[in-house]
Amino acid sequence: MPGVNFQPNLVGETVIVRPLQPADWPAMFKAASDPLIWELHPAKDRYTESVFRSFFETALASKMGFAFLERASGAIIGSSRYHDYNEALGEVEIGWTFLTRAHWGGRTNFEIKRLMIDHAFTFADTVIFWVGETNWRSQRAMEKIGGVRRSGLHVRAANGPGQRSVIFEIKKP
Repeated sequence: MPGVNFQPNLVGETVIVRPLQPADWPAMFKAASDPLIWELHPAKDRYTESVFRSFFETALASKMGFAFLERASGAIIGSSRYHDYNEALGEVEIGWTFLTRAHWGGRTNFEIKRLMIDHAFTFADTVIFWVGETNWRSQRAMEKIGGVRRSGLHVRAANGPGQRSVIFEIKKP
């Protein structure tokens, strides 16, 4: 779809979701350098500088990556991106999401996802989320925001060999 804006500025009550920028590197790495953020994730070493650098550069190159800023402080508290937009299916993925632990379990994830989902529904009918098979924390978070699990386990090369995932979807009302 020509003219789709995959990197809008989205402003919520407590967060700002804005396009990822190269200058975000130091603050983004600081936010991501907590090993506990990644303990249930297939890329358990993403808190290391070299692994996170690759993650960050890929997000920049995608031209679909976001930084999350806490409105009160302006601090970077995480990241996400759109991925694999399929116009024919009317489907786009939201993924590669992380939040600092200070924002776990509250309203921040819901607010961010709602902002991104609502924007995605301006060009897609379904938003999907790939979640690691054993990442129960993210699976619970998906259920909390209304995600419906598709049947089966799914594998894609980009996730690494043998990395199985479940897919959640949210359909446009």
